[in-house]
Formats: sequence, C-alpha cells, structure tokens
Amino acid sequence: MSDQTRIISSALTVLNVMKALKGHSMVGLSNGELAKALNESPATINRCLNTLVEAGVATKLDTGRYAPGIALLQIAQSHANEMSRATNRIHELTQRINAGSL
Repeated sequence: MSDQTRIISSALTVLNVMKALKGHSMVGLSNGELAKALNESPATINRCLNTLVEAGVATKLDTGRYAPGIALLQIAQSHANEMSRATNRIHELTQRINAGSL
C-alpha cells in the first residue's frame, strides 16, 4: 500500500474477520480460533464479531461459534447469480456466432 493511501485499520480488522469465516458456514469458528488465526486479541475479535453480527454479515451459532451470516450469503448468492447470467449470455452469443446468425 502506498504511503498516500489512508485506511481505517479497525475496518480492515473487521473485514479480515469476515474473510476468515469463509468456508465455515456450517460449523463456524470460535473467537479463540479467529484470534489465533488473525494474530489479534480475543477482545478485538469479539468487537469485530459483534459488528459483523449487528450488520447481519456474521451469525452466532447455537454452539457459540461464528459463521457467515445471511447478509454475506446473500451477497455471495447474488454474485453467483450474476456470473451465471453472464455465462449463459456468453454461451448464447457463442452459439449464435457458430450458427452464423448474427
């Protein structure tokens, strides 16, 4: 990052927690696991998780572990849907080109 680039370091930490939840939708991760993986204090991770839960981007499971929340999964699903539509459109155009009907 350039010296000219200004960031909000606490926001970056929150986003790193969010990214660390990737692939843990069913079982989740504990506060301690996240703290260790991100080399952050459990208190910092707790504040980040509280922020993510409030935004719906993370959820606290019945086990006390944390997983991606509905809002994050909706974002991922919307992206997947958009990519599927684009792929279908490209496939349609390719078929028309190959058929010589353009």
